[in-house]
Amino acid sequence: GGDHTITYPILQALAAKHGPVGLVHVDAHTDTGDTALGEKIYHGSPFRRCVEERLLDRGRVVQIGIRGSSYDPDPYQYCREQGFRVVPAEECWMKSLEPLMREVRAQMGDKPVYISFDIDALDPAYAPGTGTPEIAGLTPAQALEIIRGCRGLNIVGCDLVEVAPMYDVSGNTALLGANLLFEMLCVLPGVKTL
Repeated sequence: GGDHTITYPILQALAAKHGPVGLVHVDAHTDTGDTALGEKIYHGSPFRRCVEERLLDRGRVVQIGIRGSSYDPDPYQYCREQGFRVVPAEECWMKSLEPLMREVRAQMGDKPVYISFDIDALDPAYAPGTGTPEIAGLTPAQALEIIRGCRGLNIVGCDLVEVAPMYDVSGNTALLGANLLFEMLCVLPGVKTL
């Protein structure tokens, strides 16, 4: 999909049907900003708007791969105050994320869950085609561990956002994004794979 703003109306629709949903959010940024250039709805604010509208089951929100520069001395304070679990990228470096995903599955339980995957969660060495790249990100193998680790959850929707092919002449970002989205489709409830 487009920028991360698209997740906000999707979660409005899902919450209208299911009530507040859990969220597995994979991203370089928390996307809980308040305003930018005077606007309250932009790609850095969707999850703050979702909190304000009670669209999220805040005790079942996990943000994985978070990193990058900030204007705030404690950039994760808002998220922690909401009850989100924030997993900074440095906690993921050079290890398998299967143990983390076991914890995430236990946290999510059998209630509805949404997966929102921003391609900038991946290191720009793998996915440079995005508007806000941040160094020292996740690897493609870790991205697969996260998505495949969601198998068995009550997934009611998913997205993959922020792919900007014009910033990657190699086409690798689009290829990676398409494959990750395919993997998300494979972990939806009721999907049978070999």
